Amino acid sequence: MRIGIDLGGTKIEAVALDGTDEVVRRRILTPRHDYEGTVAAIVELVRDLETRCGPAASVGVGMPGTVSPATGLVKNANSTWLIGRAFDRDLAGAMGRPVRVANDANCFALSEATDGAGHGATVVFGVILGTGVGGGIVVRGEVIEGAHRIAGEWGHNPLPWPADDERPGPVCYCGRTGCIETFLSGPGWAARFEAQTGRVLRPDQIIKAAAEGDAAAEASVAAYADQLARALSTVINLVDPDVIVLGGGLSNIERLYTDVPARWGRYVFSDEVHTRLLPAVHGDSSGVRGAAWL
Repeated sequence: MRIGIDLGGTKIEAVALDGTDEVVRRRILTPRHDYEGTVAAIVELVRDLETRCGPAASVGVGMPGTVSPATGLVKNANSTWLIGRAFDRDLAGAMGRPVRVANDANCFALSEATDGAGHGATVVFGVILGTGVGGGIVVRGEVIEGAHRIAGEWGHNPLPWPADDERPGPVCYCGRTGCIETFLSGPGWAARFEAQTGRVLRPDQIIKAAAEGDAAAEASVAAYADQLARALSTVINLVDPDVIVLGGGLSNIERLYTDVPARWGRYVFSDEVHTRLLPAVHGDSSGVRGAAWL
């Protein structure tokens, strides 16, 4: 049995897999801004699953950001309370066993490339659109981490071809302005809609309002689709994936799968674009399944 943990900004999900079959799953709220509480919550989840299913052969954790190969400490995490911490070592010490830790988007991409929407494709780019914006690259079944373990981190490039009202862009936790994440994350989209309309709506509520004929909401959805098309076009120009798979809460917006490919052709440096944009087969289970397979 393998246990996978998906550490998100708002929730922690755990799954026990027997081969590819899910035995049990649990989900709890993330102890935000509480590092020790986050470590303790993960340890307790693992203990609970082992109580139900028996000892695990391995434990893998998908996390925002990554462990720096230079310092051994977490960097680039939008769950900022993890930054500068020896997360993998602290978890291993608390559990009394080795723990494999990897970027959550890499876990997601690996899962979908293995037996999900990207199965059989040579190059798969996995996208997380949720509390943050992340990405992972899988080539011929292998995750590409890169020399600094930041391969796929498209969310911290600037939004390409910005319109006048998109410059300089919102301030990002990374210290810069105008990062893709500040536009395409769920909180970023909601904040921009509030700034433009004075109304406080979640992305799912914006989508619902647009479907009901709300002009401001429809304009916001169209702008989001165009921003996503611009951002993904740079990924296509650089990596040229066969498939781009969307995960995270915003991946449930069905019209993105038609609206975005209809727009990205004007930005991609090619006479034709055959890249497929697909929802994750395993939905929000892909991250935790990929963590179990670490």
